[in-house]
Amino acid sequence: MAYAQRKELSGNRTMAWIFTAIVVGGLMYAIVTGLAYNVIKKSVQDLKTFDVEEQPPPPEQPPPPPKDMPKVPPPPITPPPLVRMEAPPPPIQTVTAPPPPVYIPPVAPAPPPPPPPPRQSQARSLTGSLQGLISGDDYPPSALDNNEQGSVQVSLTIGPNGRVSGCSSSGSASSTLKSATCRLLTARARFSPAQDANGNPTTSTYSQTITWRIAE
Repeated sequence: MAYAQRKELSGNRTMAWIFTAIVVGGLMYAIVTGLAYNVIKKSVQDLKTFDVEEQPPPPEQPPPPPKDMPKVPPPPITPPPLVRMEAPPPPIQTVTAPPPPVYIPPVAPAPPPPPPPPRQSQARSLTGSLQGLISGDDYPPSALDNNEQGSVQVSLTIGPNGRVSGCSSSGSASSTLKSATCRLLTARARFSPAQDANGNPTTSTYSQTITWRIAE
């Protein structure tokens, strides 16, 4: 084979390799480009469903202090004076305790009082006033002659039989009139006798004033 033919075949082979490389590169580019497009599209869709939070900016650093400024100590801080507030004293509460209970012993009921005894009745004149038992005809003659008048207070003792068993007299009248009064009443007066607690007749006294007057 001639040198010229070998040079032509070598040139054709080189062109074939270049053409093949271009075709393969184009196919690779197409494949890569298509895949990248799908990846980008999917990424865009994923980005639509999520919110991206922005990071806050970093805090600003304070500026460094100047180097040439002299260090001055801070001024002393004087605390404010303490003001003591006196709390008011607590109110005094007076608690009054109830008085202790007083024990009162039970009192036994008092026994009923005994029934009162029957009252002893007094003698009662059966003829009413004793003055009516003496009339003007009973005036003693000597007393008439001496013009004797007055009152006689008699106290008669009445026996269980209702008769006068004793007589005593007093008053301003003369002894003649007193004696006549006891004599007449002892003979004429009748009584319902007094009774004792058992209702039996008993002795008692009866008093009355008898007046003597001379009829004009």
